[in-house]
Amino acid sequence: MSENSPDLEDDTGSFESGLPGFLGTIDVFISKLEAVMLAMGVILMAVNTCSNVIARFVFGEGFFFSGEINRILIILITFAGIGYAARHGRHIRMSAIYDAFPPKARKALMIFIALVTSVIMFFLCYHSYGYIETLYSRGRILPALGFEIWWIYVWAPVGFAITGIQYFLTAIKNLTSEDVYLSTGVVDGYADTESEV
Repeated sequence: MSENSPDLEDDTGSFESGLPGFLGTIDVFISKLEAVMLAMGVILMAVNTCSNVIARFVFGEGFFFSGEINRILIILITFAGIGYAARHGRHIRMSAIYDAFPPKARKALMIFIALVTSVIMFFLCYHSYGYIETLYSRGRILPALGFEIWWIYVWAPVGFAITGIQYFLTAIKNLTSEDVYLSTGVVDGYADTESEV
């Protein structure tokens, strides 16, 4: 890092939950599950895409199943990523009104936001499960890979459930601590990233 560059906190290392006991164990387990899903998804997508490009260049035609595999991996990465973003407090926030409140009101609002968001995520989990049941009953299959299409959407309810749990744990963290938390491990605030020239 250069002399004038700001020291930014790296939150991509090992995750330590700020929650006590069993809730902390659940939080750490979910963080590891998300990390594996995201890492494997990105690595497999890169390998699949590179292999397809090489096959197209060397043999004159790519793998017929490459597009379907990438479609599956994009769905996996998207729905694992929403839980990851919630865990690290990386969702987009429109906080002009929120920032104007005093700390106690911000804490109450953050608890409310986390609980409502958790309920919405579980609602979406329920409906995505219903969508999978509908796909299952229709028996459609992927043309290239030949397995049933509902398998590729399993990640939607899993991702919504993980995100719902994460927001619920955030509400608990805010109820049990003095500071205002965006997630179980991220305290509310803004990083000072300006540097002198």
